Amino acid sequence: MAKHVKSGLARTPEAVEDAAAKSRSTELVLLSIAWVIVTAFYALAELGAKGKAPSDIWLFLSSIVLISLALHFAIRRYAPRASQILLPVSTLLNGIGYVEIARWNPAKAAYQAGWFLISAIGVVVTLKIVRRVRDLDRYRYLTLLSAIGLLLLPLVPHLGQNINGARLWVRVGPISFQPVELAKILLAFFFASYFAANRELLTTPTQRFGRRLIVPPRTLIPILVAWGFAIAILGAENDIGFALLLFALFMSMLWVTTGLKTYVALGATFFVGGAFIASHLFAQVSVRVSEWLNPWSPANFQYSHQLAYGWFSLAAGGITGTGLGLGQSGNIPFITSDMIFAAVGEELGFLGIILVLSLFAVFVGEGFRIAQRAHSDFVRLAATALTATMGFQAFFIVAGVLRLLPFTGITLPFMAYGGSSLIANYIIVALLLRISDENNSELRGGEIKVLQFSKN
Repeated sequence: MAKHVKSGLARTPEAVEDAAAKSRSTELVLLSIAWVIVTAFYALAELGAKGKAPSDIWLFLSSIVLISLALHFAIRRYAPRASQILLPVSTLLNGIGYVEIARWNPAKAAYQAGWFLISAIGVVVTLKIVRRVRDLDRYRYLTLLSAIGLLLLPLVPHLGQNINGARLWVRVGPISFQPVELAKILLAFFFASYFAANRELLTTPTQRFGRRLIVPPRTLIPILVAWGFAIAILGAENDIGFALLLFALFMSMLWVTTGLKTYVALGATFFVGGAFIASHLFAQVSVRVSEWLNPWSPANFQYSHQLAYGWFSLAAGGITGTGLGLGQSGNIPFITSDMIFAAVGEELGFLGIILVLSLFAVFVGEGFRIAQRAHSDFVRLAATALTATMGFQAFFIVAGVLRLLPFTGITLPFMAYGGSSLIANYIIVALLLRISDENNSELRGGEIKVLQFSKN
């Protein structure tokens, strides 16, 4: 026992850091499994569609391996104690989505590969710049102003673009992007900062209302104004998908912070009232709800046929799927973006859907585990907000495709075509990795201090 203690005490913090950096073998093994699965899927899709093995299989494999390895070594350098699950799960989801994009639109697949490379650079830059997530708490209102500015960009004349009824895109020369994808990250940090700073005020009833004590309403005014303004902007842009995402994020953060059921009831009231008002003010909301309730009516089918074709594809997939490269989903509008989940369901079947949903469940579970291990309220809430954003976004688009909710058309994280979404999602991965590394570093630092104190 004494030898064991002396051995542990002999290791300096620098030695512990080096050992942690060299122990990321789990991540590397999981990445290797992801490479094998994605490469096999790519080869099978090409073989099924064209009857021959892809000629660029080695180029495809080397590209995904090199980019993933670069990320792996960057994490070893900048966040050696971070979670070893997030990167492999993200890589596998991204790879499955890429296979379907290459299957139905090879031109877009080339762009998506480029976005993957840019996203990897974004991860490295984020890890290098953001050394302590808790430092971001200082910029609460700067993040809010930046998020509002990004949300307003599509409304600027000659800059914003209206595509399929929603004004979400900004074009600068040959480059177009969705500012809302980055705005959601900034809003997540603003919510985390505000709720962490006002947690006691939000949970302690101090103002009398009749015979009861209630939480002072003035505490909620700033956050309600910020949230309401963001929702109003998204409403003006006809973006019900991200408006719903923002509402769910706000209410979940409020409940996680306080644990009060009163806020859940308040949120339900806001949702019902907001949905009623939005259905009368914004045509896209009423159309989406009408398509959801009665997709087969002649008036709705000219728009809801996208969903109907997706349901036919899911039905054709059955349990095991038609097989990669053998599906018939090419007639679904926006199959590589809005409806990529239906394409996966047809060619990989119910088992493929379970695989995708399980990967998202693992990602969200790991994100919440990271949040639970955080050592400050702000960091804990920031990790929760980032994870909830990813989880809600995946849930809303999957539920829309399966007709559990009105179809919103937001992108399925990591899988759907789109550079803005992919970059934003990988930035979320980088931030969660940084938080995870901080958690484990502080825990290790505490253990070393305890051992040194015991020795003295």
